[in-house]
Amino acid sequence: MTAASTLLANSQMELLYVWDQATPEAKIIIFVLVVFSIFAWSVMGSKGLQMLRANKMNRLFYEEFRTQTQVTSIFDRQIQVQGCPIFVVYQAGCTELQGRLKAANPTDAPKPLSLAKMEHVKRALERAVAQQSLQLESGLILLAIAVSGAPFLGLLGTVWGVMSTFSYVAMKGSADLATMAPGVAAALITTVAGLLVAIPSMFGYNWLVHNLRVLTVELDNFAQELVSRIEIEFLPDEDKKE
Repeated sequence: MTAASTLLANSQMELLYVWDQATPEAKIIIFVLVVFSIFAWSVMGSKGLQMLRANKMNRLFYEEFRTQTQVTSIFDRQIQVQGCPIFVVYQAGCTELQGRLKAANPTDAPKPLSLAKMEHVKRALERAVAQQSLQLESGLILLAIAVSGAPFLGLLGTVWGVMSTFSYVAMKGSADLATMAPGVAAALITTVAGLLVAIPSMFGYNWLVHNLRVLTVELDNFAQELVSRIEIEFLPDEDKKE
């Protein structure tokens, strides 16, 4: 048997021994922390893949959008792009734009858009940006709970276990190391479990929040660029902003 396998076997034996010495309350807390960990890793995996896909699709769609001579060219082709927040914003803006153009121009005669109707398009874009930001943010609350709550649950288990250990020592009337060590070790395992849940969740949460902010800024910038192109293409010259 190699040194690594021996060390691994000893670690497993230590964990089993500490688990056997843990109080029922500590085992319940560890079980809750395991559930927290499963949810946290699920959120980190799903949201990470969602944001990576959103970044990729946003980049591809934006490159295609910049090559179009008319702002509604992609919309008119009825293209659907799944998992692309920028496309959802673009589609919402173009849908509102087409509706306002038809309302102002039922005979299909060429007629520019008014400033009042342009405000409706801007508000539609703002709503789409907000909705996409909320959709990307959904689920992050579970990570925030894991980051803030897991260490406190672990600390609760440790304090409870130490309290039980000292109560047992008081009833036995002996404060030697052999009496106290198993109970204290079993109590500390809940703090370790809490940190094992909180530390990965903290790194994952910070990474996801950073990417969420980047995506939100990209959505805002795209909405402003889309508004500018719509104004250039559809507003009369006297109404365009300098």
